[in-house]
Amino acid sequence: MRFLTRPALFLSLATLALTACDPAEFDADPDVRRDARANRKCVAVIKEQTGDATAQLNTTLPIVEINQFIVDAPALQERWMCRTDDEGNPTQMYKLGVG
Repeated sequence: MRFLTRPALFLSLATLALTACDPAEFDADPDVRRDARANRKCVAVIKEQTGDATAQLNTTLPIVEINQFIVDAPALQERWMCRTDDEGNPTQMYKLGVG
């Protein structure tokens, strides 16, 4: 019985790892991959900056400019703007509604 549980454990861990990936990061279009990478990196930087582990990409507010993303930090009730370079690396972050 113990022998049968190991493959099941491996398969469940592999499935968990695949569900954590964004399918857009494996798209054939390099622009789609860059945007997915930029989204992931912007959210990570905002989480680190604010300490809000619930930060997530805002998908309701439209952005016209390229290389610019809005990230919500719900625990702090803040909204952040993240600008990236052409490779998807965050270059500038600032809190919206301040100033």
